[in-house]
Amino acid sequence: MKKGTLLHGDLSQLIASLGHTDLIVIGDAGLPVPPGVRCIDLAVTRNVPRLLEVLDAILAEMHVEKAWIAEELVHGNPVLTSALAERLPSPGALHPEPHDALKRRSAVARAIVRTGEFTPYANIVLSSGWCFDRRVIGADLFAGGNR
Repeated sequence: MKKGTLLHGDLSQLIASLGHTDLIVIGDAGLPVPPGVRCIDLAVTRNVPRLLEVLDAILAEMHVEKAWIAEELVHGNPVLTSALAERLPSPGALHPEPHDALKRRSAVARAIVRTGEFTPYANIVLSSGWCFDRRVIGADLFAGGNR
């Protein structure tokens, strides 16, 4: 049995397969899934599981470089907006955009993770970062040195 935070097999596989800048979406119960985009449906009933619970489990195993949320969430639910921003690696990582733009962005995601969240506009797009440590790899590789 896997020992770790994230126990869901499909989510573990998805995160393990992400490359730099690949996108995943954690969506509320009503977010449409574009044709051709994989859906990992976790929704059980109204508000089970919640968006923040799923986000916390995913962030335990995924390095996030950037994230997008709907401007409508920023204006309509500052408490949830703050909770999302606090969980991300840097203050500038969260970018608001119109909800329609967020839905268009979801069309190129590797997957949409559907939650049971019933809060309007409670969706977040995560862009995978990279976990290489320049100190371990060697600064000369990043400066065009010998390979």
